[in-house]
Amino acid sequence: MIRTQVSLSEDEYRAAKAEAARLGISLAELLRRSLRHILPADEKKPWMRYAGMVETGEKDASQKIDEIVYGHKK
Repeated sequence: MIRTQVSLSEDEYRAAKAEAARLGISLAELLRRSLRHILPADEKKPWMRYAGMVETGEKDASQKIDEIVYGHKK
């Protein structure tokens, strides 16, 4: 991992911290997820857009990953 520094307004910081707390994740993880969401996915690995983000609550979600990522079983 590369460590970087980001400047936020007080309002942005408060809102981001509140959202991270609501999701039960760190501010850093919220920012990483946000970047993954807006950056183009590697066309060779479209599932990488969802790495660490898929939380279905289903115990067998890992067995249904194609359905979750692609909308159908490959």
